[in-house]
Amino acid sequence: MGINSESEIAANLQIGPTSLGMVRIYVAGDGVDLPLDFDPDEAEEIAEELRIAAQAARKQGGTGKKGKR
Repeated sequence: MGINSESEIAANLQIGPTSLGMVRIYVAGDGVDLPLDFDPDEAEEIAEELRIAAQAARKQGGTGKKGKR
């Protein structure tokens, strides 16, 4: 599966600070518990990548709604 592959898999996403000063992205779904910890600098780099990807998606006509354009 890649970036452009659609999927019917559902998961919950939580993002927040840990007690150890890290930023955790926590993904939980059917049979998946995936905690991903990043130092604050890495988290800011990820945030910037998300912003850039959102801008690119808007330029391609993305609506944010699956299957609609």
